[in-house]
Amino acid sequence: MLSTIRIILAPIFLLLYVQDEVVWRALSMGIFAVAVVTDFFDGYIARLYEAQTPYGVFLDPLADKFLTFAGFICLPFIDATQFPWWAIAVIMLRDILITTMRVLADWRDISMKTRLTAKVKTMSQMFFLYLVLFVGVFIKTDVWLSSYCSELLQSSILGWMMIAIVALTLYSGIEYIYININIFIAQHDAKT
Repeated sequence: MLSTIRIILAPIFLLLYVQDEVVWRALSMGIFAVAVVTDFFDGYIARLYEAQTPYGVFLDPLADKFLTFAGFICLPFIDATQFPWWAIAVIMLRDILITTMRVLADWRDISMKTRLTAKVKTMSQMFFLYLVLFVGVFIKTDVWLSSYCSELLQSSILGWMMIAIVALTLYSGIEYIYININIFIAQHDAKT
């Protein structure tokens, strides 16, 4: 249920964030925060009650992808030089590739290994997205936070963080493929 809620909240967040009025962008941030919290409670409740299902194991990372994709799509609208479309494309292609591998593994009844790096990547992306999206809300306002957000954006720190996120995302994808490709090869060899 919580993963489904996250999938529903992702496009609502995106639709509200791209509006020109600050009130809609601010509301979108609340929705993004609720969606991130559902991710935490989704895993916590599943472990607490030992209620993990194959459907839930598949749906949880898919819901994460919906939410992160929605967040990353907003970034070039804040500053396309620091958050270029090619970087967003790299992140999204990595996640699409890994999700395709997971679907294929589920279809073949193969259990794929998830590494700590993938979890660190997801947490880093969520923190980074919330920070940049928060900055994106306040750079277009006349409140006391506006100048701080503008200075942070102009400092290029967020651009360097974007590069680090892309590098971590690529590394975790390569590691994921490297660790799990042997499972597919072993199953193929067993069938031949």
